[in-house]
Amino acid sequence: MSERRDARSGPRYQMASRRPPERRPADRRRGGPDRAAGGIPVGVVILAVAVVLSVAYAAYAVTVRDTSQIPLLASGAVVVGIAFGALALYVLSATWRAGIEGRGGQAILFGFLGGIAAIIAAGCAAAAIVLFMLAGST
Repeated sequence: MSERRDARSGPRYQMASRRPPERRPADRRRGGPDRAAGGIPVGVVILAVAVVLSVAYAAYAVTVRDTSQIPLLASGAVVVGIAFGALALYVLSATWRAGIEGRGGQAILFGFLGGIAAIIAAGCAAAAIVLFMLAGST
């Protein structure tokens, strides 16, 4: 009896049927080098601290009652604008990642929050320009 040999059992076909191992996307829920201890991304923690401190500085500038109040308000507006601008850019990248990964609802929410942050940053930049002009005219 002769053994029937399959036409696709040669070494050439065995090599073609081997596929490289599939690469799974990194699970962003697990802690890693870009995650803080509680699973929150480090960038979010840094931006949250920056926003809170910049708003606290602007609030301090409002309470000052002397000749340096307008320059302090202007610099406070610049600091708040920079913090919210950085937040808007960070949320832009988060929106992009969520959209690529197929999380449409989260992408819309991030886009909405990023738009609000960008509007606040633009308003602070406009206020800083006006305040610097006002401080220069005195």
